[in-house]
This record gives sequence, C-alpha cells and structure tokens, in this order.
Amino acid sequence: MPREQVAELFERKQQIREQAHANRKAQENKDELSREIVARFMALPEYAAAETVMFYVDVRAEVRTRQDLSTALASGKRIVVPYCVDGELELFLLEDMDELELGMYRILEPKQELRAVIEKRVEVDELDLIMVPGVAFDARGARTGHGKGYYDKLLEHARPDTPLVALAFECQMFDEIPVEEHDVFMNKVVTEVAVYAGRGRG
Repeated sequence: MPREQVAELFERKQQIREQAHANRKAQENKDELSREIVARFMALPEYAAAETVMFYVDVRAEVRTRQDLSTALASGKRIVVPYCVDGELELFLLEDMDELELGMYRILEPKQELRAVIEKRVEVDELDLIMVPGVAFDARGARTGHGKGYYDKLLEHARPDTPLVALAFECQMFDEIPVEEHDVFMNKVVTEVAVYAGRGRG
C-alpha cells in the first residue's frame, strides 16, 4: 500500500476512534445496556457449544462484563480472562471472582501470586470462543481497537474454527471501518440492538 494511502487510513481510523470514544463516553445506562448485551452473548449458539470461553474484563467505558462474570463462572464452562505482560496478552483460568484484583490503571486482573500457577495458565488454542472488546466496529465485523495491537497478536494464534464475537454499544457501530490486509474480522458483533453477522476469518 502506498505511503499516502497508509497515512490516510491511519488518519481515518484515528477519527473513528475519537468519535467512538466520545459516543461511548456519552452513552447513558451503560450498566443496563451491558447486561442486555452480555445476555445476548450468552444466548448465542456459539456460547452454548463452547467449553472454554474467553471473556475480557471491562475497562473504562467498555461494555461491562464483570457484573456477569460470576454467572458465567456458575455455568460449568471454563472461563478464561486475559491480562497484559510486556505488550502481550496472557490467559488465565478464572474460577472465582476473588482471584482478581485491581492492577495498574485500575484494571481488574488476576492476582500476581496466581499467575505463576501452572494449572491457571491457558493456551490460546484451547479457546472455543473469544469475546473481543474494541473501540469501533462495522456490520461486516471489521474492528478497530486502541491501536496497540494486543488483541491482533492474540487472535493471530487462535484456532481457525474459534468464533470471534465482539461486544459493543450500538453507538460504537460505524458504516465502514477502514481495514488493512492483516486486520481480522469478527464472526459476530453483539450490541443492545442487534447481533451483526460478520465476515469472520474465513
């Protein structure tokens, strides 16, 4: 891709990110809407079929997941949460909400002393379903994150048959997210209004 096009794409993505952040910050009733969105996620056939499910733990104005994590833990599935180490996402088998604590940036993360426990470590290819956060999406399942690429790196190593399902408020949906060759499309984007069928990775 020519340098001008890359710069233009970056600029457009940046504008969308800023708009999406503003939209999300202004969104009212985040708790109630988040419950609706997570309930839709947990009603998906992909969720019913999965044994090992990765949930993200919400930060700032993201769709809130922590209020429903205990319900997921009671479902008998293996629930996995990510945490960041040196720019990479590691995966942790969560069995109790008490295993989490507030870490840097007030983000809820696995307790330091539990991270070294071998039984708690999960490999990305064990995941049967991945819940993906993001800043902005479109109906094709295109996504833009914060631009740091943490999730891009993780999703590169996910099994090809593992569905990627994003959660978003409807105000985070845009007509079209600019994409590059390496960008990964979601299989579904779940909002309080709809479940969008994305292109996925295939």
